[in-house]
Amino acid sequence: MATLSLEHIGKKYPNGFEGVKDFNLEIADKEFIIFVGPSGCGKSTTLRMIAGLETITSGTLKIDGRVVNDVEPKDRDIAMVFQNYALYPHMTVYDNMAFPMKLRKASPEDIDKAVHEAARILDLEKLLDRKPSALSGGQRQRVAMGRAIVRNPKVYLMDEPLSNLDAKLRVQMRAEISKLHDRLGATIIYVTHDQTEAMTLGTRIVVIKDGVMQQVDTPNKLYSEPVNLFVAGFIGSPQMNFIDAKVGEAAGKVTLTFGHNTITLPDSKGSVLKKKGYVGKVVTFGIRPEDVVEQHEHDKGRTLSEAIDATVTVYELLGSEAMIYGEVDGGQISAHIEATNPVRTGDKIKVAFDADKIHVFDKDTELAIVH
Repeated sequence: MATLSLEHIGKKYPNGFEGVKDFNLEIADKEFIIFVGPSGCGKSTTLRMIAGLETITSGTLKIDGRVVNDVEPKDRDIAMVFQNYALYPHMTVYDNMAFPMKLRKASPEDIDKAVHEAARILDLEKLLDRKPSALSGGQRQRVAMGRAIVRNPKVYLMDEPLSNLDAKLRVQMRAEISKLHDRLGATIIYVTHDQTEAMTLGTRIVVIKDGVMQQVDTPNKLYSEPVNLFVAGFIGSPQMNFIDAKVGEAAGKVTLTFGHNTITLPDSKGSVLKKKGYVGKVVTFGIRPEDVVEQHEHDKGRTLSEAIDATVTVYELLGSEAMIYGEVDGGQISAHIEATNPVRTGDKIKVAFDADKIHVFDKDTELAIVH
């Protein structure tokens, strides 16, 4: 069992800067929790407080119900994997992985068994005699993970472990870490600024901004029901389109007007805006690029809004599909299109939105009004 409880955790530095503010989170046994957010948001600081590498200024941290605020890192039964591998260059892979157990004065038999088992899981058996300098980046990261595995800790903490790898290796290692979580059945807390990594790995994701937790949810919920503008823009690649629009009403239907364009909202969304008194006010509406349909594309059975004019300013071929960026009266728009679509830079086109996928946010508070 390895449950964690973070109750009103805060980190305030001597100069008065608050790196983490009133952080509350319950982590269940065997969960894969992701801390995600832009650089400097406090995610690594929170991880280091869990590890005991940073002092906790306020609040209570519990591991399996035991308060560990003042417990030494070595006594918390956690293992940490860093982005820079932190391997001993003069030691072989075997000795690097065995080192934590040697510090604990484990028997040579237990050490050998644990190292070979971890090497088997991570496909490192043929590399045990090599030094780190003879390994690739991905192999070194697997060794760092192996060193954590042999300790058999209650909790694994991973601080941007893939950020030093190239794009192809990152994809491979994401799959490895996901399989590793399934094999170990362990509790993992993983820090990243890469939202693709977060979406593919986590059972739950914690989105952090300026030391404040914004939303904790499953990847699917974060994507489809972001609580505010920041989460909506941070989760999803490319990011959601945002346009300021005025809420109106015509023939009993609620509309959004931006520039000379007006689109009609489905009754389920429009009734919420009307009930909350937004008619006549300016809001921010959001639509993801994959929910923007260009005139040449098939609507795939979606309920589409009225078509609006757009001018393509950028075309990016991504293989089987392409991204287009364009200007519409009242804002900017981006859309996924098929690679076979003849649209190119400079073209004037018509686009429509999947009306059921429109998000509306309060212009002042930036909180979601309706999804």
